Amino acid sequence: MEAATKKRTLAPVEIVLIILAVLAAAALCVTLVMAIPYMQPEEVDEDPLSLNIRQTEDSFPIPSETEPTGPTLPPPEANPYDRNDFQYNENNYLTCLAGKSIVGIDVSYHQGDIDWEQVRSSGVEFVMMRVGYRGYGESGKLVEDTNFPANIQGALDAGLKVGVYFFSQALNLEEVEEEADFLLERIEGYEIAMPVVYDWEYVSDEARTANMDARTLTDCSRHFCELIREAGYQPMVYFNRNQAAYLLHLEELTDYPFWLAAYTDRMGFPYKVDMWQYTDNGRVPGIDGPVDVDILFVYDD
Repeated sequence: MEAATKKRTLAPVEIVLIILAVLAAAALCVTLVMAIPYMQPEEVDEDPLSLNIRQTEDSFPIPSETEPTGPTLPPPEANPYDRNDFQYNENNYLTCLAGKSIVGIDVSYHQGDIDWEQVRSSGVEFVMMRVGYRGYGESGKLVEDTNFPANIQGALDAGLKVGVYFFSQALNLEEVEEEADFLLERIEGYEIAMPVVYDWEYVSDEARTANMDARTLTDCSRHFCELIREAGYQPMVYFNRNQAAYLLHLEELTDYPFWLAAYTDRMGFPYKVDMWQYTDNGRVPGIDGPVDVDILFVYDD
């Protein structure tokens, strides 16, 4: 029978060295984990709405050499309403006194999770929601709004009429076609009772669209609307007053309804519009924080 092997006892110095090695390894692991975000390629947020773009006259920059667009056709039909034709109702939504109007809102993922039943109960009758956007950076990537699936299903389930828009940063007709296909693919199968909107907005001097001209933007807007109409939906063009004056030939787009962004409770736009986004700072039950509020005009014709 072999003699039992005598166990070796670690010296105090050896124990200290082992502990230090374990601590060093643990510290290295923590450092590597914390460094992971910096080791990955940076994902640039190219969402134009993340820049808090506002469609007001004061914040819409006009390049210094840009001249007002000259008429190419007879002007659009005159606006039948003036500054005295509007009043807030009992729910604090602006309504038209001189004709029929419907209250709506427009949303994106920036409004977060929405209680659509509360929205509906507050007097809102329709919602325009962002399907996606093209990034304003050099890549110009197409991105779906992360809340679009939940927003459209929730709004429809609550009994709201739904329309959609795409935030464009297209530079040419080919990119417009990409955006239209992107949008149409995502709304297929949903009940879209409201318009499908081309929402092109100036973002900044550094954006890929900084040098857009009126001829190109008008052609892009019309092409998008043609594609949407061919697909069986009602197209619409979104703009603010300065954009209408400097970057669009509105008289060439009168085959399609207009959606005006003008943040005031007094109508001062000279041409007939079908929808008016009158505030970007509305308060609506069921939504935390500010939201755009709109009026849809219901014309007899």
